[in-house]
Amino acid sequence: MKKFVVAALGGTLAGILATTQIAGPLIAQENARTSSVYEQLDLFGDIFERIRAQYVEEVDESDLIEAAINGMLTSLDPHSSYLAPQDAAEMRQQTRGEFGGLGIEVTQEEGFVKVVSPIDGTPASEAGIEAGDFITHVNGETVLGLTLDQAVEMMRGPVGSEIIITIAREGESEAFDVSIIRDTIKLTAVRGRTEGNTVVMRVTTFNEQTYANLRDGIEKEIQAAGGIDKVNGLVLDLRNNPGGLLTQAIRVSDAFLEKGEIVSTRGREAADGERYNAQPGDLIDGKPVVVLINGGSASASEIVAGALKDHRRAIVVGTKSFGKGSVQTVMPLRGDGAMRLTTARYYTPSGRSIQALGVSPDIVVEQPRRSPQTEEEEDARNIRTEADLRGSLNNDSLTEDEIRQIEEDRAKAEAAAQLREDDYQLAYAIDILKGLSALGPQN
Repeated sequence: MKKFVVAALGGTLAGILATTQIAGPLIAQENARTSSVYEQLDLFGDIFERIRAQYVEEVDESDLIEAAINGMLTSLDPHSSYLAPQDAAEMRQQTRGEFGGLGIEVTQEEGFVKVVSPIDGTPASEAGIEAGDFITHVNGETVLGLTLDQAVEMMRGPVGSEIIITIAREGESEAFDVSIIRDTIKLTAVRGRTEGNTVVMRVTTFNEQTYANLRDGIEKEIQAAGGIDKVNGLVLDLRNNPGGLLTQAIRVSDAFLEKGEIVSTRGREAADGERYNAQPGDLIDGKPVVVLINGGSASASEIVAGALKDHRRAIVVGTKSFGKGSVQTVMPLRGDGAMRLTTARYYTPSGRSIQALGVSPDIVVEQPRRSPQTEEEEDARNIRTEADLRGSLNNDSLTEDEIRQIEEDRAKAEAAAQLREDDYQLAYAIDILKGLSALGPQN
């Protein structure tokens, strides 16, 4: 018994000794690290005081501090930043769906401002700005070397005023100027229409109105078509959609899923992770879905495309998406400002992060650039037929109803051909749904 007690006591002493030997250096290391942080803060204070006292011109102290805060945040990644009170108020207004500006979502790449996507129906879209364009100058002044917020500030101005931005575009040998008149941007989150028997829902952004607009738009188009049985499927057009609210991306995904995970987020700590699952209910009763994406589809758009693809609920068509797989949390600060901080990455239901990789379409379909028509092509379009000749004979083998049906079918075919010329990717998506419809219900 004595031997056991002594052995146990010895083990305890050894354990205390080992713990002391390990903990001692760790505590010292932590103390050294804390000391180093305070030294760096003292250095910051010294530099601030020297600038304030000795810079060639008098400086605004609050501007200096804001610039230092923003520099600290923007050094982390392209999406973390400080929002001054005015910027924070504008951001809150944007999520409600109305704001002033050009109508483009931008990021920063290699020092230049890169267009993620133009927003439908805005001055930038109407001026021909495209996803992937680089903005090199604003009103003749270079944006190289500026932070993203500084470059965006240069593009802001009164509604109705003109701005000239210089664009560098892949495939163009030289940069070119584009004149844009600033306007109030009123975002219509969802636009719906029916092409033949296919419902097409164009989602331009994920703001507070998106899910409600989508639900109401689908219901309206189905009613106009004569009921869900008259619809062969739905095209969800997410091209050039720069994203927005995570909550809305989850609700839009859930609109077509009966069950299963939609997206998960993982932060720095395992406990910070979240999983979002679908609830029963499908707005189109299981009808086929095709999702359209391109390089301007980012963030929330990629969550939707990734969720519907992983669950095999939709066929994804187009080109690789932008690849923004991080979540930003907006944190209010004193003085009505805010901090936008990247706090997590998000993952599709298959567990894959799309950060920097994007969502790959099931079927890659490029959108051809339109080229001016030649005179020969224009003449071919306007070629005359027998029916155009004066005094031509009527067709006596068909009834009036049969002739009317042929003319209606021909008009539909011509409309489809025109759509293929105007928007090849959308026409391709509609053709997929026609093919699936022709095969009949699948088990």
